Amino acid sequence: MSAVEEKLAGLGLTLPAVVPPLAAYQPAVQSGVYVYTSGQLPMVDGKLPVTGKVGAEVTAEEAKELARTCALNALAAVKSVTGDLDRIARVVKVVGFVASASDFTGQPGVVNGASELLGEVLGDKGVHARSAVGVAVLPLDAPVEVEIQVELTHA
Repeated sequence: MSAVEEKLAGLGLTLPAVVPPLAAYQPAVQSGVYVYTSGQLPMVDGKLPVTGKVGAEVTAEEAKELARTCALNALAAVKSVTGDLDRIARVVKVVGFVASASDFTGQPGVVNGASELLGEVLGDKGVHARSAVGVAVLPLDAPVEVEIQVELTHA
């Protein structure tokens, strides 16, 4: 077990299986020393635990937890191409999409769920640039979607 996975275990989390693609794409792709994940939905055991818009059917706190799940799924996607999460030199960028009710403006707080998990698990290596974007709808009516870009220690 990698040090990153041990840290996850210390938080009571386990790395899930990679979420299978919903269309014609790969969950993650490595290019040189970088890994780019596709957008990760908050799938748990192949299902979305909650659907709907944040600020309407889904609370901001629920969505923040879902963003945390998205980040965990993104780490699983990174491991699927690197074989070892300890190869992460740093998280470079996080992009979070929040399916938002028309008057909801708390997207940064929702995406903090992903950012905070990466910080808890990776420490200083988890500090990143970020965008938090409100959108009208996401695949499968998911409330949140997160993608990450990481730099590896070696190619």
